[in-house]
Amino acid sequence: MKKPGSGHVERIGALIGDVVRPTIAARGLGQASLIAHWPDVVGAAVAKFAQPEQLQWPRGGDKRDPSRPNAPATLVLRIDGAFALEASHMSSTIIARVNAHLGWRCVNRVAFRQGPLLPPRLKPGKPAPPSAAALARAREMGADVADEVLRESLAQLGARIFDREAEERRQKQEDHDATGKSG
Repeated sequence: MKKPGSGHVERIGALIGDVVRPTIAARGLGQASLIAHWPDVVGAAVAKFAQPEQLQWPRGGDKRDPSRPNAPATLVLRIDGAFALEASHMSSTIIARVNAHLGWRCVNRVAFRQGPLLPPRLKPGKPAPPSAAALARAREMGADVADEVLRESLAQLGARIFDREAEERRQKQEDHDATGKSG
């Protein structure tokens, strides 16, 4: 038996692929999974100090056809300066792992560019539960929604919105009070 509402929800990754793909392809990184799964591909120790920046393909090479023999690409990594020497020693391991991830001998060389790395993506923690008052207000507003699962999901969302709005009003009032007292 299917859950109510199942089949109507798509993962956000499936929806944004068409938006992100041209940007990634412009950098020669036709495989978004290389960026998305970088720590899994090369390991957390390497991913902490090196990030994929670009795949440089030889002129005239076909980037997408793994069955056609062509010259492999150079993987350009942005690295933390202190990691440069160690990264150069690990380049064959990085190449092997990237090629294994992509499923073909795509890369044969690694080039390094020293520079600042993007901050690591933090996995979001579980949000605090909404306040009882906000939840009650949201449930009251959504009482006419027939689907029980949808009604409760909307109530949770609405309660978080009510709590966020209340926090923003409180913060504005504190800012106003602080500027009014100091002036």
